Amino acid sequence: MNITLVYASAPRTVHQLALDVPEACTLEQALALSGWIQLHPEVQGLPTGIWNRKATREAVLREGDRVEVYRDLRVDPKVARRERFVGQGARGAGLFSRRRANSKAGY
Repeated sequence: MNITLVYASAPRTVHQLALDVPEACTLEQALALSGWIQLHPEVQGLPTGIWNRKATREAVLREGDRVEVYRDLRVDPKVARRERFVGQGARGAGLFSRRRANSKAGY
């Protein structure tokens, strides 16, 4: 059974491995077979998923699954967006940033 393992250890650094595993293999067994637990010890405590959906380590894999290991975010996306908006200013961003002359706000 063929699966793909994906792990981004750092920004702009992606490790991808195509792996042949036996039938009824669990996610934990696939990580052990790949050798990533020894190569990247931090993988042991990180959350995992299959095709962008969270999955436990006991989940049984199917043919063609994409197993993903998620690292923690350094910045909350909502906070980052809020900070970008503050830097741009209320008039320079958003849907109504370019108004026609002499028009009402929001139109």
